[in-house]
Amino acid sequence: MNQNLLLKLSYAHFSTRDIYKLLLQFHLSLDDELEIHNFFGDAPEDIPFQWKKKYQRFQTINIDHIRRNLELDHIHVLSIEDQLYPENLREIYDAPLLLFVKGNLDCLKGLSQRGLSIVGSRNATEYTRRALDVICPEFKTLNLVIVSGLAKGADACAHEMALKHQLNTVGVLGFGHQMHYPKETLDMRHWIETYHCTISEYPPFTKIAKFRFPERNRIISGVSNGVLVTEANQQSGALITIDQALDQNRNVYVLPGSMFNELTKGNMKRAKEGAKIVTEASDILEDYLTIS
Repeated sequence: MNQNLLLKLSYAHFSTRDIYKLLLQFHLSLDDELEIHNFFGDAPEDIPFQWKKKYQRFQTINIDHIRRNLELDHIHVLSIEDQLYPENLREIYDAPLLLFVKGNLDCLKGLSQRGLSIVGSRNATEYTRRALDVICPEFKTLNLVIVSGLAKGADACAHEMALKHQLNTVGVLGFGHQMHYPKETLDMRHWIETYHCTISEYPPFTKIAKFRFPERNRIISGVSNGVLVTEANQQSGALITIDQALDQNRNVYVLPGSMFNELTKGNMKRAKEGAKIVTEASDILEDYLTIS
């Protein structure tokens, strides 16, 4: 696939799902822009109506202008066929065809064998902080890479503990790099992009929208070998990430919960379903020792 062509499609608001449909349903190779023009010039009747508007936008896009702006914003682009594209992520069912990366690309190298995603409630308590402060120092023995979503609460705590204990960390954004949410984690994001990295499947101008966060969650689980939930009630969005992790055949870990704490009832539910309960770092590290 041609990366410039993928970029133009993405900037014309063709979603990852749209592009997969072009590949799999309409059997385009996406190697040549002429193929796109020929396809829409003789468009099948069953193509989505919105695609026609997106194609009109596609025709106005200047790839040199895109590349210039990405360079000015210090944003790297990886296609799914690039060597630095995370190997684990490439294997999932609906892997992003493009990743926009800001920061140190070397942080991506360890994900395929040493990635651990940490998620939990946005209202996480001191329990999350204390637990991660205890187990993260031992992750240094295998140089685990900590992945999370830069949300407030458990995500912010995961990144903070990774930084405190000198572990690489990757923030996964549910919007474009020109946006940020929530404001509480903006300073942390700047620090991560200086020394580590953030990734997004969306072009930099992509706005914040609620439906994009579940899409982001599949990347949080997909780039790693395992996912740890610190605190989650039974309706927590963190459990969506766990469901995706299970679909992706990832290891799932939970901190032990209390029957009196609503914020850990999701943990207990997943533990009953087979998630591994973590009481010390070795409960996680023993699984990473078996990854070649």
